Amino acid sequence: MRLKTSLLKEPKHRELVSCVGWTTADELYSCSEDHQILRWNLLNGETSVVVNMQDDIYPTDLHWFPKTSSGKKQALAEIFVLTSTDGKFHLVSKTGRIEKSVEAHRGAVLAGHWNYDGTALITAGEDGQIKIWSKSGMLRSTLAQQGSPVYSVAWAPDSDRVLYTSGKQLIIKPLQPSSKVLQWKAHDGVILKVDWNSVNDLILSGAEDCRFKVWDSYGRLLYVSSSHDYPITSVSWAPDGEVFAVGSFNTLRLCDKTGWSYALEKPNTGSVFAVAWSADGTQLAGACGNGHVIFAHLVEQRWEWKNFQITLIKKRTMQVRNVLNDAVDVLEFRDRVIKASFAHSHLVVTTSLQCYIYSVKNWNTPLIFDLKEGTVSLILQADRHFLLVDGGGVYVFSYEGRLVSSPKFPGMRADILNAQSVSLSNDTLALRDKTDEKVIFLFDVQTGKALGDGKPLTHKLEVVEIALDQSGPASDRKIALVDKNRDLYLTSVRRLGREHSIIKIGTMVQTMAWNDAANLLSGVQDGQFTVWCYPSAVFVDKDLLPKTLTTKDGSEFSSTPHILSYVGTQVTVRRADGSLMHSCVSPYPAILHEYASTARWEDALRLCRFAKDQTLWACLAGMAMGSRELAMAEVAYAAIGEVDKVQYINSIKELPSKESSLAHMLLFSGHVQEAEATLLQAGLVYQAIQVHINLYNWDRALELAVKHKTHVDTVLAYRQKFLQDFGKKESNKRFLQYSEGVEVDWEKIQAKIEMELGKERERAANASVRSSVASRR
Repeated sequence: MRLKTSLLKEPKHRELVSCVGWTTADELYSCSEDHQILRWNLLNGETSVVVNMQDDIYPTDLHWFPKTSSGKKQALAEIFVLTSTDGKFHLVSKTGRIEKSVEAHRGAVLAGHWNYDGTALITAGEDGQIKIWSKSGMLRSTLAQQGSPVYSVAWAPDSDRVLYTSGKQLIIKPLQPSSKVLQWKAHDGVILKVDWNSVNDLILSGAEDCRFKVWDSYGRLLYVSSSHDYPITSVSWAPDGEVFAVGSFNTLRLCDKTGWSYALEKPNTGSVFAVAWSADGTQLAGACGNGHVIFAHLVEQRWEWKNFQITLIKKRTMQVRNVLNDAVDVLEFRDRVIKASFAHSHLVVTTSLQCYIYSVKNWNTPLIFDLKEGTVSLILQADRHFLLVDGGGVYVFSYEGRLVSSPKFPGMRADILNAQSVSLSNDTLALRDKTDEKVIFLFDVQTGKALGDGKPLTHKLEVVEIALDQSGPASDRKIALVDKNRDLYLTSVRRLGREHSIIKIGTMVQTMAWNDAANLLSGVQDGQFTVWCYPSAVFVDKDLLPKTLTTKDGSEFSSTPHILSYVGTQVTVRRADGSLMHSCVSPYPAILHEYASTARWEDALRLCRFAKDQTLWACLAGMAMGSRELAMAEVAYAAIGEVDKVQYINSIKELPSKESSLAHMLLFSGHVQEAEATLLQAGLVYQAIQVHINLYNWDRALELAVKHKTHVDTVLAYRQKFLQDFGKKESNKRFLQYSEGVEVDWEKIQAKIEMELGKERERAANASVRSSVASRR
């Protein structure tokens, strides 16, 4: 990706340009110290004077009123705030008429910004004061007062905090009076510009120490640039938070959100005092010290999938290259390309008005449909559907261009959703809530309605990243999540009336991605590149999970890697310096998943015997146990030396009834309540009691015996034997109460147990006779 810049031969302004702001994707306003406001039309290349201001107005900052708020059009969208050196801010209409001028500060007003929903305006002044105003220009409060000028301010994504500069310090102050203020030394020189992105929640700062830095919202340093030749005079995030621009003397730089540089331009502009992005994030404008306004748009973005590489070569043109045969196709679009995504054999491209869907089998005839809202901020793809996010909402489409659903939840802000907080599979959509980051909303893709009883998934800590697995039936859909502590958890999406059991499967996980065709999970965990070959093993047999991992040294991936994709056997990783690295994974686990999903157990066994790999055997053991294939599970557990589990599986095989077998398989996986419910439903009360006796759940065993008025003496006898073995006396009040007057006779108890087991065998025999008669018919 790089910037394609354009600059007029002669500047239109006579003095330095101090601020710029976009009205639409093709129209820009610029203000200069020559007291003129100019309108730039990028479609026809014309520049016109909007208004000549009074000679005492020297503009310092300009910010247009937000066009949309939570998907709703704003009525006031045709005005902008203009701050100036005379201590006033002015509300100016699109025609250049000053609607209102307000005395705001002593000395110059250095910055003015609307919040995201347009309900408040913040100004910062040379007098060290920060003030909040209503949208009509009435003073609400003075947020802060300090001894040094405040050169730049920015709103937090939720408009509940404000970031501002104080010399070399950065300060985040909540609007709530009693809340804690966050302050830290950020630079070695005076900080000139800051920006806070609403999508990725990251902070940018540029200063006179000639460096720019990236911070998270807790003030932790994520990136620091090398020292430039001149002070950093402007920084600005692209609306989607994927890239940002940095301006300095004769310098314009395009950087990734992690800090590394895509492109460096050295135009003859003087200092770039302000950078503004268009709402669609495809182009930017810079206010230059020599009277110029520099325009730049993003080109040469690349998308790769298997043997295809796609490059955006012009605003409206893409080039498709098939690297196998070097065939080249050129895709032309009517409007400027805003977003694109390439996966699962389909290319999805959105322009300002339309969405194009290409199949890799046919690049000539795309499916095209019109978009309601122009600016698409995110595209996610699954095998059967894709998702578009714009300012108005979240929409799931099929690859035939049909709208499948449009899920919503209360308080949803579509404009701040990103790839870490949204995940899509063929049947499920997951969205992390922004107001409470512990909450994940789960939707059925086909209906757009919340899954199950409508309750969201709630984790105990804030969730940083979510990802749904991509293959297998909807009933087995799993979601992986990384929380604030960088711990990796796995849980089932459809919980069938049970509480979500969220199980930890990794620690210190920096990045993760599911495979596109099999349920393999890759990640970088504590400096190791790790593949969880069968993550669901944690629901079948927790002890198996460590044996299903493959790991290798991840030091080559740098300190903060990001997994871009995991397609087939290839994992693509972006290093901290921006370079791409590819890592190959064994194809055998994916083949094993395919065999298990199609019940080809003999083929799976042959594969494991051929590969002679303990990881594969462990995966097969988990898959077979999960599918209740006891014979196969026995072979696999024997291969990895789990003798105790082989014996237990043999004991399950010898059980007389199907219900008992099922219950003991559930016990094997640690699901005690489900095992009990299965036995009670089948009328096997004694067996349910015996399960709890074997697990030393004495209270529950007695509770069941009393409730069903049977085998109370059996429970008391086993409890007595247990206490005698350990040389202890009974202290449980319930057992003391029921043991009064009950005599323990082991012979009678053994006879009762034999009778119960005989009944079970008889019932199982009758059931098998019935089934054989039914099959003959």
